[in-house]
Amino acid sequence: MVWPTAEPDVFIRDEALRTDPQRVRDLWRSPDRRVVAVYKGHVDVNSDVDLDPDDLILLGTVDGVPWFAARTRTSDTVDLRAVADSLDPVERSAALTAVALDNWHATHVCCPRCGGGTRMVRAGWVRECVEDGSEHFPRTDPAVITLVVDDDDRALLGRRSVWPPGWYSTLAGFVEPGETFEQAVVREVCEEAGVRVPVDQVQYRATQPWPFPSSIMIAFTARTWAQPSQPDGDEIAETAWFSRAEFRAAAERGELRIPPRISVAHHLICDWYGEPIPHTWSR
Repeated sequence: MVWPTAEPDVFIRDEALRTDPQRVRDLWRSPDRRVVAVYKGHVDVNSDVDLDPDDLILLGTVDGVPWFAARTRTSDTVDLRAVADSLDPVERSAALTAVALDNWHATHVCCPRCGGGTRMVRAGWVRECVEDGSEHFPRTDPAVITLVVDDDDRALLGRRSVWPPGWYSTLAGFVEPGETFEQAVVREVCEEAGVRVPVDQVQYRATQPWPFPSSIMIAFTARTWAQPSQPDGDEIAETAWFSRAEFRAAAERGELRIPPRISVAHHLICDWYGEPIPHTWSR
């Protein structure tokens, strides 16, 4: 299986360029420039907004074409999660980066060191405290996401408490300080589903930026012995082991829906299932 999350980064992310305001302004004057309008997780990848370059984020260049993000709402901004699968690789990378940076800027208007105000510098990739001069950089929170399979080749899926009946996915959670990714997998699976996984049976598969608001998903598969599952009753309302036949039957009856293609969870499940999954089985 070719993992879509493994596609090469199409953007030239030029650190030196970000520190040169005049070059950024020159790029803004390019007739070929592209602008992504971004507002609270919504994007318009074909925006024609015209703002001061100092208020824009330089996402990078692709084949000499500069891409910017404008932190503003337009009549055409739509939820990125709803349209990501329809975007081409360049547009998708631009939109993901724009949403991640917009979320970071929105939550870091104050300096974490002294509480003073901060301002956007270096073409939107740094916030500088106006009081003590400290610099603060975009953060990404690592989270593990795992498809657990038992000795009978059944997949463990769970339904979050906030989801409607029938919505299932793989198990996921944030990495805690001091943990390896593999240790986080073992802990999260046990906490959420009551299933024990040997740490040496955890295998890395892929990563995926997930700026909702600021995560990167590290995807794994894990093998364990056949054992009952028990949802924690807090974050996870239901857990179940599915054979491929049970998975197919539940999906065909409309009793099971998995995440859309934008999510790496979808691809973990597809890889286990071993056949193309109909669009109607996704939510």
